[in-house]
Amino acid sequence: MCWKCGKTLDFTGVVSRSDVCPSCGADVRSCRNCTFYEPGSHYDCHESVDELVTDKERANFCGFFRLNADAGKSGGSGSGSSSAQDKAAAARQAFNSLFGD
Repeated sequence: MCWKCGKTLDFTGVVSRSDVCPSCGADVRSCRNCTFYEPGSHYDCHESVDELVTDKERANFCGFFRLNADAGKSGGSGSGSSSAQDKAAAARQAFNSLFGD
């Protein structure tokens, strides 16, 4: 699924750097569409990348890229996955409970 619009992506084989979503035109080979993308991890990636990719929404040359079938399931708002938001909310609540009244 496209991280931006949530439409299903039908790519077989290797996703090239020039591939774009047919619905919204977003770059497909980007961190936001990768299986290893995880905000909060080192360089927002579960792989041991050597170099920071500053724009997670633009195409890049990362050798670890693997298309994530669930990338756009948060509704295409571009604000990250709902599970990441749930984790952040749970962490915030746990922190506040330590120092709350």
